[in-house]
Amino acid sequence: MKKLLFAAVAALLAFSCGQKTSEYGYTIKDNRIVYNTPPRPADQQSMLGFACDPIENVRVGFVGLGMRGPGAVERFCYLEDATITALCDLFPDRVEAAQQILDEHGIPRAAEYSGEEGYKELCARDDIDLVYLAVPWQLHTPIAVYAMEHGKHVAIEVPAATSIEECWALVNTSERTRRHCMMLENCCYDFFELTCLNMIQEGLFGEVVHVEGSYCHNLEPYWDRYQGDWRMKYNRVHHGDVYPTHGIGPVCQDLNIHRGDKMDLLVSMDTGAFKGQETADSRYGEGAYQYANGDNTSTLIRTRKGKTILVEHNTVTPQPYSRMYQVAGTKGYADKYPSEGLALGGADLKDVDIEDLDAEQFMSPEERDAIMAAYQHPITREGGLAEKAREVGGHGGMDFIMDYRLIYCLHNGLPLDQDVYDAAEWSSLVELTEVSIRHGSMPVVMPDFTRGEWNRLDGLHFAMVK
Repeated sequence: MKKLLFAAVAALLAFSCGQKTSEYGYTIKDNRIVYNTPPRPADQQSMLGFACDPIENVRVGFVGLGMRGPGAVERFCYLEDATITALCDLFPDRVEAAQQILDEHGIPRAAEYSGEEGYKELCARDDIDLVYLAVPWQLHTPIAVYAMEHGKHVAIEVPAATSIEECWALVNTSERTRRHCMMLENCCYDFFELTCLNMIQEGLFGEVVHVEGSYCHNLEPYWDRYQGDWRMKYNRVHHGDVYPTHGIGPVCQDLNIHRGDKMDLLVSMDTGAFKGQETADSRYGEGAYQYANGDNTSTLIRTRKGKTILVEHNTVTPQPYSRMYQVAGTKGYADKYPSEGLALGGADLKDVDIEDLDAEQFMSPEERDAIMAAYQHPITREGGLAEKAREVGGHGGMDFIMDYRLIYCLHNGLPLDQDVYDAAEWSSLVELTEVSIRHGSMPVVMPDFTRGEWNRLDGLHFAMVK
């Protein structure tokens, strides 16, 4: 696995130096960066709305048991329609720690693999349906592609890919092998975001015209937890929004991206690396490295239907955690950070008696809570899922809802909540923002990973058993 990581890093460094393949590269035309959208090969089919045959019991192999992996193993112990079949990590002691989680729950121990190519042995098994990846970013796509090539569905931690070429590799492999490729964007399952999504679909915000999302999280206490310093090394050599999906994911769902609308044009800019360079100097010695990434990156995106998206990234300056998450519509407004707020005007509320709605000011916490309860997303109402999620936990429960929905859809043979095009579109910002910044914040015409089928589906729908 170390060799694979080194190869991936080398490829990323080549990209940062300006090398790119023509098939998935770009040209500059009329002062815009225009990315290629290669035609779909004859042996591939669209994965829009794809559902596999129902899987009675989803057999899962976990690869990566460092930071996020053990929490996922713990959560899966509570899922009735899933079996933990295999565990894999570079280090055997991490595998043993995960086995002890199974012991604590009275679950039989899983097959175990370790070493640089342990994941290959895991993927070769014929008793695994789903490979669940929680490895460093640079390994996401190579291992996911390998797993799909060996007949496995894959779930990948965020971001799913770190370059446009990797995004296309996920799309092409998923389309060719007919295997699900879901990115584990847990923030789409936060209770506030889910409820707002339901309210949007019920029309309470009118026409949504602008949304905002971010990942603003000071990582000063966490840098040393990343094995081999991989996350800091990535930021040392890359500009741009290197971790965009927590911010972009939920708001893309709000706007029905590739389900009736698409992201067309992107512009990104960043600040200087003031705190970033200070952090690098304190970690490695003054002047040892020139820290590339700006302290704050801001990206503005315009959709085909004239909506706008603002995404921000900041992991170095001291500040309260924020994903921003703001929704502005023709009839209302929602804001999650720094405190949850709703401002609605002219909405026809169900099961809530509130008079004189005024979108010019936030409603009281009591009124907000009453509306949030009335418009709780249907998936969290089913079988007491909301209560179970809060009990099991994982970022307040949203991780458990994400895992539950993944297994629910595979078990029942339903389309997943997030498809491979979500994984590619949201992850594509990693490269697109860097390229825009490298060219003086030049606009980028974004690639269409659906290859022209972005309006084939009519809105986002979380599939449920009727």
